Amino acid sequence: MRDILLFDFGGTLDADGDRWAVRFHRAYAQVGGTMAFPAFEPLFREVDRRLEQDSAVRAMGFRAMVTHQASVLREMVPDAHAIPFDEAAARFHAESVAMVERNRSLLERLAPRHRLGVVSNFTGNLDHCLAELDLLQFFSVTADSLIVGWTKPDPRLFLHALTVLGARPDAAWMIGDNFEADVRPAAALGLATCWLAGADRVAPADGVATRRIARLTDLPAVLA
Repeated sequence: MRDILLFDFGGTLDADGDRWAVRFHRAYAQVGGTMAFPAFEPLFREVDRRLEQDSAVRAMGFRAMVTHQASVLREMVPDAHAIPFDEAAARFHAESVAMVERNRSLLERLAPRHRLGVVSNFTGNLDHCLAELDLLQFFSVTADSLIVGWTKPDPRLFLHALTVLGARPDAAWMIGDNFEADVRPAAALGLATCWLAGADRVAPADGVATRRIARLTDLPAVLA
């Protein structure tokens, strides 16, 4: 029986498969931002790298991190001076919190029957963010890549979480929105995988997830 459920965080616990870059760009466009996503995404990735190198981020909760991320991004986006950038950050935060609140009830249902964990490429403050969002209580292990020292798709990050739980790969599921970072490496280790992705996303031709869902709240049906 696979009684271990490992989740990604960003795009999974706080969204139904939408990456942070996509969601932040959507909020930016909603307040008047004009940069197209292909130009916006590399800037957002650079912000992620800067946050990883900023030791102050490791003490931040979710709201503070989003606000800080927006302030760094504001310095890089050419039209930031012309739009209410703080509003874009607030929209991103509010959308994330609403999804977390929906998913909290799911975790409440799963926790009595499964051991839960988070395996995430993050910035050293995963536990602070989960605690602020009232999610940390559900997880027996949290593997934050910056703290553990390995980044998905490195299999060692998954194995670290399983070792903490004293579990074998064939006792676990990995649930995530990133096929290459979540699904493929977990499947190679022997975990069952559940890919969180909308119908518009095309699966790689050379990889198949155990199951696929469009909403995280569809997970219980998969486990049943």
